[in-house]
Amino acid sequence: MTSKAKLTHPGKAILAGGIAGGIEICITFPTEYVKTQLQLDEKANPPRYRGITDCVSQTLRHHGAKGLYRGLSSLLYGSIPKSAVRFGVFEILSNQMKDEAGKLGGSRGFLCGLGAGVMEAVLIVCPMETVKVKFIHDQTSGSPRYRGFFHGVREIIRTEGLRGTYQGLTATILKQGSNQAIRFFVMTSLRNWYKGLSVITLVWFLGDDPNKSIHPIITGAFGAAAGAASVFGNTPLDVIKTRMQGLEAHKYKSTMDCALKIMRHEGAAAFYKGTVPRLGRVCLDVAIVFIIYEEVVKVLNKVWTTN
Repeated sequence: MTSKAKLTHPGKAILAGGIAGGIEICITFPTEYVKTQLQLDEKANPPRYRGITDCVSQTLRHHGAKGLYRGLSSLLYGSIPKSAVRFGVFEILSNQMKDEAGKLGGSRGFLCGLGAGVMEAVLIVCPMETVKVKFIHDQTSGSPRYRGFFHGVREIIRTEGLRGTYQGLTATILKQGSNQAIRFFVMTSLRNWYKGLSVITLVWFLGDDPNKSIHPIITGAFGAAAGAASVFGNTPLDVIKTRMQGLEAHKYKSTMDCALKIMRHEGAAAFYKGTVPRLGRVCLDVAIVFIIYEEVVKVLNKVWTTN
C-alpha cells in the first residue's frame, strides 16, 4: 500500500540549496566564463574568438589559468542565495500542490519551477548576473576598470546607480522562469516515471515504496537531462540577457530591441552562441546541484527533526 510521502521542510531546502549552489559554481565556472565571452563576441566588431578552444587559449595566454575564473566572486556570492531561494520557494510551492499521496505531477512541477525561477531572478540572479557579465566584459578591454568584486560593485553603483545592477531584468525573469520551469518539469516527470517503473521492473533496487530515495547516479542523470532540455529551450533568452547586461548594453532600448538588432545584424544563429559551452556547464551544473541537494537533505533529515 502506498504511504504518504514526507514533505521537505522549507528551511532544510534553503540550507541544502545554498550548500549545493556554492559547491557547484566552484566546479563549473570556467565553462560559464567561456560561454559569456562567446555571447559577448559580436560579428560586427569583428569576432575576437574563433570558437571555444580559441577563447580558452587566448584567455590562458593573456591572463593565465586564473583568467578563466574572472568574475567567480560575483557568481559565488550570488549562487549560494540563488540556489537557497530556488529550492526554498520550490518546496514551499510544491508542498501546497502535492496530492494526498505526496506526489507532484509534471505540470505542477512546471508551475512550481516557474515560480521559483521568477523569484530567484528578481531577488538574486539579475543583479548577480549583471555584475558577473560586466566583470567578464571588462577583462576584454585594454585597461580593466574593476579590481575586484566589491570595487566593481561600488563603481557600477557610483556611475550607474542601483539600476546599473538590474540591467536586463525582463530578459532575466524570462530566462530564469523558463529555466527552472523546464528543469523541474523534466526532473519531476523523470522521477515519477522512474518510481512508477520501479514498482513493476525494479523492485529489487527500490522496493515497492515509491518514497524511497533514488540513487545519486540516477538523480545526476536526470539532472543532466533536465539541464540539456533547458539549454535548448531558452539559450536565445540567455544570449539576449547577456547582451543586455554587458558594458555595451546602452545600445539597446529594450529586451525586444536587443532581440531585433541581434537578428538584423547577426542572424538567427547568433541566438545560439555559446550553446556548446553552456550545454556542458548546465548539464554538469544541474546534475551536481540535484545530487548535492538530495544528499544534504538526507543528512539534515537525520539531524534536524521537523513536523
